[in-house]
Amino acid sequence: MLWTLIEKELKNIITGPKFTITFLISAILILMSIWIGVQEYQAAEKQYAAGMQLTQQKTSETSSWIFFSTQIYRKPNPLPIFNAGISNDIGRFSVVRPSESIKVTNSIYADDPIFAIFRYLDLSFIIQIVLSLLVILFTYDAINGERESGTLRLVFSNAVPRFNYILAKFMGSWLGLVIPLLIPFLLSFLLLQIYRIQFSGEQWIRILIFGGVSLLYFTFFIGFGILVSALTRISSESFLILLVCWVTLVLIIPRVGAMFAARIVPVPSLAEIESQIDGFSKDRWNQYMEDMEMQFRDREREMAGMTPEQRQNYNNENMWKWMETGEMERRKVQEDINQASRRLREELRNKKMVQERLIFLLARFSPVSAYHLASMNLTDTDINLKIRFENALEVYHQIISDFVAQKQKESGSMGGIRISVDSEKGFSVQTSRNQGRIDLKDLPQFQMVKTDSGELINRSLIDLGLLIFYLILSVVGGFVAFLRHDVW
Repeated sequence: MLWTLIEKELKNIITGPKFTITFLISAILILMSIWIGVQEYQAAEKQYAAGMQLTQQKTSETSSWIFFSTQIYRKPNPLPIFNAGISNDIGRFSVVRPSESIKVTNSIYADDPIFAIFRYLDLSFIIQIVLSLLVILFTYDAINGERESGTLRLVFSNAVPRFNYILAKFMGSWLGLVIPLLIPFLLSFLLLQIYRIQFSGEQWIRILIFGGVSLLYFTFFIGFGILVSALTRISSESFLILLVCWVTLVLIIPRVGAMFAARIVPVPSLAEIESQIDGFSKDRWNQYMEDMEMQFRDREREMAGMTPEQRQNYNNENMWKWMETGEMERRKVQEDINQASRRLREELRNKKMVQERLIFLLARFSPVSAYHLASMNLTDTDINLKIRFENALEVYHQIISDFVAQKQKESGSMGGIRISVDSEKGFSVQTSRNQGRIDLKDLPQFQMVKTDSGELINRSLIDLGLLIFYLILSVVGGFVAFLRHDVW
């Protein structure tokens, strides 16, 4: 009896006029999203290779460690093919110079603002928005529609347990909607192989978990549609309720949660932090210039009354010490500025983290947000991607600063001038332009800290648990509602 009811539900779905149209639309959108993701990934790889080549060429032409700088690009990741997350919103490029603090720039949406308006079409968006809406179109009249047509009364004129009927309704809807969608998903993986997109073993595990989370999300809307259909007597009424609920869950709750959190936990803007850093930097350099001017005046007073020859000898004897002291003080100023920058950015980051936790807490009242956050974690495009990149840059910035300082000390190059003393030629000054190219064979290379897959999956467990909870509520609620439904 149960299988007969399931077959009936499957026939109603597959032979209905809505199925062919929705299946074609879904298949086209799924394949299109993967194709667009592949194209964007390949374009990002080409830009990354070109940027690295240009950086290598520029650094190899540097004539002095004083003027050394390098450029770091965020390496493309194939997982955003499934969910772009914030990967297109954050910067992908930074200049690393010992004398300046780190700043990430050149996001994809900053370079192409038109895409910031319309966003990219990824698989997560298709599942989150399009497929959930299509599920509503199939399930809004799952119960009350059959009651209106008299089919429900005819079925229960026989000895059919209500539990078996609602179970068959749920399983038939699930099989009729999920199984056909496996075809475009399998074609999507074939498309990835055709374009030779390489994934590591850990990434394949994440993709499989992403698929399981998507299945949970999809199943929730099936159960939710049946629940609302069982609670109402008229199909048009259930459709309106489901549409309002869909808009609320997908569009309103996540945004309202962010708005409330922004009011409860205000966070200064990045422009304000940059202004504070610039103000501190100007004050510190002004103090440095005043100290240097004061030292110059002290030297002039010490040389007062000396003959030109005595002044020359005095300068020759102390020039190296003065320049070394000046360089040490300059580095101290720059280090103070870097520390202040790191402190202010860390304070901003901590405030943002508090605000983000509150936003996520409020947004997770919607299963849509829980799915979106879980899929972002699994595809390594979550909110912490920017922090991970910036932390890696900060570590590399410190390594480069120490490396360049050591090279300057070894070469005797201070402030762009090379000081040398010879018994025959005497004291000589050589500018960095005459030194030729610097040796980069032992230059430290930037390494992005490898993301711990276990940590990302653990962070997804909260949202995964919430999705399971919402799914159980919808399914159990649908069963209970139908047991009390008036079939006559």
